[in-house]
Amino acid sequence: MSDAVSEEVEIQNESAVHKKLLPVARECVAATIRHKPIPEFKVTEQELFHHHGVFVTIRRHGQLRGCIGRFVSDIPLYRLVKEMAVAAATKDARFKDERLKESELSGIDIEVSILSSLQRISNPLDFQLGRHGIYIKKGEHVGCLLPQVAEERGWSKEEFLSNCCTGKAGLGPGAWKEPGTEVYVFVAGVVSESA
Repeated sequence: MSDAVSEEVEIQNESAVHKKLLPVARECVAATIRHKPIPEFKVTEQELFHHHGVFVTIRRHGQLRGCIGRFVSDIPLYRLVKEMAVAAATKDARFKDERLKESELSGIDIEVSILSSLQRISNPLDFQLGRHGIYIKKGEHVGCLLPQVAEERGWSKEEFLSNCCTGKAGLGPGAWKEPGTEVYVFVAGVVSESA
């Protein structure tokens, strides 16, 4: 079994343990919005000490209210979830003029995506919709979309790549086909309060 496949299996198999990250994320979001200290958590599950990338997504009535993450971590998973939950609630540039408010807390759903390592692909269309997320890099321009976004929007592979280029990386819609553009894929183990 390749390292990439074994990492994917590990992430998927630990989803029951990863559900314990949801209250961690929620408590951090609530404390941040209420201007309270970020709580400490007693963590005993070894899986929550692994180093994985993470994205935390906040939605309210199905509408995005914040999503931030990191692909690489030098800290335990549960601590990165804490950091990304705070960042999703306060630092997502798309909501700089409309930050999450305390009155919205009861209506939010939180989703935590635990990420595998990035794997570069030579053919930009060599991935599975709904299973793989994409990360596109060209020069200083980078952007990514989580695997679930393609399913939520009903996009084709080409639309997924084009929307990542335009909406995330600040590139033209066909940049994924151009020389010098690097396309990577990853998988995500997703746990959600709304599931």
